[in-house]
Amino acid sequence: MTISSASVEYVPTARLRISDAPRLAMRHPLVVIGGGLLALLIILALAAPLYAGDPLNMDPFKRLQPPSAEMWFGTDNLGRDVFTRTIYGARISLLVGLAAAAGAALGGLLIGVIAGYVRGFDNIAMRVMDGLMSIPTILLAIALISLTGPGIGILIVAIAIPETPSIARLVRSVVLGVRERPYVEAALCGGARLPKVLWRHILPSTIPSLMVQSAGVCASAILTEAGLSFLGVGVPPEIPSWGNMIASSRLYLAIAPMTIFAPGICLAVTVLAVNLLGDGLRDMFDPRSKRRR
Repeated sequence: MTISSASVEYVPTARLRISDAPRLAMRHPLVVIGGGLLALLIILALAAPLYAGDPLNMDPFKRLQPPSAEMWFGTDNLGRDVFTRTIYGARISLLVGLAAAAGAALGGLLIGVIAGYVRGFDNIAMRVMDGLMSIPTILLAIALISLTGPGIGILIVAIAIPETPSIARLVRSVVLGVRERPYVEAALCGGARLPKVLWRHILPSTIPSLMVQSAGVCASAILTEAGLSFLGVGVPPEIPSWGNMIASSRLYLAIAPMTIFAPGICLAVTVLAVNLLGDGLRDMFDPRSKRRR
């Protein structure tokens, strides 16, 4: 989900109070649904050691068992509990998605703000961003992982780098519009230093667009991680993730369909929750976008 800077203009919102929460929930149900699903997934993933057991525990005598009261999603071809591995797989997907989105957001924010306010830096930075946007995310990730070996850290970096240009360009467009506002010019004429103007007047204007775009980056990063793990170049095979769970069980779909359906459905629900949250945030910060649809 990519938000076009040319079609969305964010308007300032009033200061929110706790008492406004019920009214905002009624007006923006997508934020509640998407945020609620995402919060539930995060809680289940963080609390996994308390109830899910050991995802690496194997019992060859229980290979490809159907779902039961003991093992809710059955077992895979090595006798591992699919439910346990699915819950632990959520940790990897959420970690990679949130960390990649945070890294791309910070990098894009820094580059976009400087490029939007320093004309000499603008041309150089935007040409570099154009070059990065031409590199497919999966190919860059495969190249970096081939050089350094599989790992969660290098996977996050490989996903965050190609996503940074889209955020940088969006932030730059917002800064270019805000820097000409009368209150910014008045602050500069009044003797305010540039760092203070950037912190108090420019950065707050970029937060709404940054939050919406970051939600799209998070969803894209989760799907990219699953695809790379499916290809065998994502996280190490011993670490449970939804992508390598689907890859290792694809030959047993007819015998044990839950080995693929469980991680696949969780992957779809997670991406749906992030996209719903992003759509809700867009409607919240720009009510006109909701009327245009």
